[in-house]
Amino acid sequence: MKYLIVGLGNVGDQYAHTRHNIGFDVVAAFLHKHKAQLTVGRLAYHAEIKWKGKVFVCICPTTFMNLSGKAVKYWMEKEKIERSNLLVIVDDLATPWDKIRIKPGGSDAGHNGLKSIQESIGSTDYPKLRFGIGSEFTKGKQADFVLSKWKKEEEPMVEKKIAAAAAAIEVFAGQGIAIAMNQYNNLSFA
Repeated sequence: MKYLIVGLGNVGDQYAHTRHNIGFDVVAAFLHKHKAQLTVGRLAYHAEIKWKGKVFVCICPTTFMNLSGKAVKYWMEKEKIERSNLLVIVDDLATPWDKIRIKPGGSDAGHNGLKSIQESIGSTDYPKLRFGIGSEFTKGKQADFVLSKWKKEEEPMVEKKIAAAAAAIEVFAGQGIAIAMNQYNNLSFA
């Protein structure tokens, strides 16, 4: 069984460890846990992990957020991975700040990375892990907020949620999306 694990974010030091780049950080934690490292590949940094009879192709697109779908489509086709075995890790304003949510499908909810994937693969019907990033911003300041770094007092909970999201990838692949949803969707990390 082969899985494509996609962490959404933007390349460049100015975006590192911002709310919008949480997908990159979750993939990095998953790779660290499995002692693997990203290398430069076509349209993405990528790594491959073999674990319990499963193969994880992990990517962090280098296309910038708005063109993430190009990388996702390329790697799905290259590795012959079914849509149901795709898991996209994404920052989410609508998910409560103390939560992560795994869903088998769903709209892009205004997220440009998800919009690009939807356009490239022609469907919203693919698994997503939505990482709540909070929504403490004033009108017109959404872009500044999502591109901001975590506050010092937020970091302990962010670390807990990153570890849980990395573990959820294993549950998703090992036991299925329904069990992953049951285990993680109702947890509060506050």
